[in-house]
Amino acid sequence: MENVKNIQKIDIHAHAVPFPDLTPRCPGCANFSSAEEVLGVYDRLGVEKGVLLPLVSPDGIVSPMTAEATKLLADKYPDRFLWFANVDPRAAGNHPGAPLDRLIGHYKELGAKGIGEITAGLYLDDPRLENLFACCAEAEMPVTIHISVAPDSYGVADALGLPRLEKILKKFPNLKLLGHSQVFWSEISADNNEEIRNTYPSGKVTDGRVARLMREYPNLYCDLSAGSGANAFMRDPEYAARFIEEFSDRILYGIDLVSKDSRFPLDFCAFFDNMLDEGTISPENYRKIFRENAEKLLKL
Repeated sequence: MENVKNIQKIDIHAHAVPFPDLTPRCPGCANFSSAEEVLGVYDRLGVEKGVLLPLVSPDGIVSPMTAEATKLLADKYPDRFLWFANVDPRAAGNHPGAPLDRLIGHYKELGAKGIGEITAGLYLDDPRLENLFACCAEAEMPVTIHISVAPDSYGVADALGLPRLEKILKKFPNLKLLGHSQVFWSEISADNNEEIRNTYPSGKVTDGRVARLMREYPNLYCDLSAGSGANAFMRDPEYAARFIEEFSDRILYGIDLVSKDSRFPLDFCAFFDNMLDEGTISPENYRKIFRENAEKLLKL
């Protein structure tokens, strides 16, 4: 009988820098690992492939990662990495009619599987971002977004309750959006508020905004990466089991590794393994989250 724990995982959210010795280091900043360091973590976790996400917007980061550099790493380790391209919505003229479709089409022809992680310091429904989303929808490229609390910071900004996210989901029904960040995942619980929405809240979960948006909009997907995704599930295992059962086709495993010494990726996999042992997650849904949903979304 198959031991589902041995499934080769796909990480939907990875970052790596091609020249770590040349990359500026900043105290308190996200100092990303080399590809080789990421692969070392993958080998410990049983991850076959990761999706490398470049960061091209200057908002909140010291040194952008280009799509070209990300492709360079994917080409160096073709059996271990897939890649997304990334396009800043202010590119090619900084206006709502900028020909971003040409950039997206160029990267798609080169093999990019999607666009992101979008971190531009704009409101989520800024006309320039809407232009980007329209081009991604037309190109059938899924998009990973990092949601923040305010513009001019790391991430696309939305208010409490994610009204702008709902506006985008409704306006672009063919756009597959992967929600990510503390601000996104704090909305898993109805008791979210301004004080905690950009943190890692604790305690029992009462059905919140994320579940309501998932029910209403089939184009919304959940990126479980980073401490935000892990915390959202691990804070209330009973609610996590119900959430998984209802939305198992649109939840994707991710790591978002910053430091190769991070402990949470190991703890999060152990959390899922424990759920499997207790029977609170089915082997079928375990396979979906750790591999099959990524295969379907990225058309692998």
